[in-house]
Amino acid sequence: MQTAPAPVRATAVRATTVRSTALPSLTGALRAVESLLMSGGQRTARRNAWTSVLEDRRRAQDRVEAEQVLQRTAAAGHS
Repeated sequence: MQTAPAPVRATAVRATTVRSTALPSLTGALRAVESLLMSGGQRTARRNAWTSVLEDRRRAQDRVEAEQVLQRTAAAGHS
């Protein structure tokens, strides 16, 4: 003999409001502090300098890769 299923109880569901306020990232927080401490011109100069550093690193990596390719082709030519 089968038992009767248990009665389903209605439970009160409370609607809650979820606020999705994102916490600022570390980068965003640092930029906010930077904007308070530096004038616009200093900030632009610093960013331009950093962009130049990154570009110099990229060019140096390109030179290393080109040199490696030349060394491999020279070694293959002597064989």
